Amino acid sequence: MPVSLQNLLVIGISSRALFDLETEEAIYQNEGLVRYREHQIAHENTLLKPGAGFALVQALLKLNTLNPEQRLVEVVIMSRNSSETSLRIFNSINHYQLDITRAALSGGTVLAPYLKAFNISLFLSLHEEDVQAAANSGVAAALLYQKPDAQVQQLDQIRIAFDGDAVIFSDESERIYQQFGVEAFEQHERENALNPLVAGPFAPVLKALAYIQTHFKSADGQSPIRTALVTARASPAHERVIRTLRAWNVVIDETFFMGGVEKSAILEAFQPHMFFDDQIVHCQLAAPLVPTGRVPGFKKD
Repeated sequence: MPVSLQNLLVIGISSRALFDLETEEAIYQNEGLVRYREHQIAHENTLLKPGAGFALVQALLKLNTLNPEQRLVEVVIMSRNSSETSLRIFNSINHYQLDITRAALSGGTVLAPYLKAFNISLFLSLHEEDVQAAANSGVAAALLYQKPDAQVQQLDQIRIAFDGDAVIFSDESERIYQQFGVEAFEQHERENALNPLVAGPFAPVLKALAYIQTHFKSADGQSPIRTALVTARASPAHERVIRTLRAWNVVIDETFFMGGVEKSAILEAFQPHMFFDDQIVHCQLAAPLVPTGRVPGFKKD
């Protein structure tokens, strides 16, 4: 009977996001596919260093060992590599003892058509075209920045931080702010405080993490997952956020209503395995401090 990936948090990650392949990317861009192929085959047994998404993937896969009765997370390599250039990737996966057994190797073609076939919940890549195509197809996706120089601490908890509007929630309120200013935005949020916000691209990811947390409830309230909302909103725009999460039956562990204050100091203190935001400026400021992924908006063809 076929294995089902339904009811799992399925992470699709590119090989370049999982491992540091920047040297190889430069060879491909500057010297072409043939030279890239020769390099990868010649270095099949040279281990790759962890990349921008490695810490998050490693931490999430640990959940399966903490809950042996039921798998909760699957990771699928989604790569434009061909099978003949991928052995180095699989050798590195084995070396780091990552429980990854599935891969989609598209041989240079776009990956978006295969995301739903693998029931991908979240797609992570350093290739902007693939991330945008994934977002356009309705899959939560983020363009990863290079990992910060400082190593992510080996915390007992998986820590993930999210921006609010255009990430967890839709960009409806954000568009009002951009078009009409802060006063119109605050008035709109006051008038709609009792109306839940529309779910954004990362709402399913947050809900999946909340569901997984229910498998680890303990008497002291500790969980191997800890989430944070770090949003530029402030009073009076806070109430709608709180009521929306309550309507979704989702509890976020830590919430920071920044009111326009820069987010980086909070993120550095929280130490997430990944921070997701849609604003380039926030991502650029956060990326030197914590692993960061930029969430693209939907774009019509």
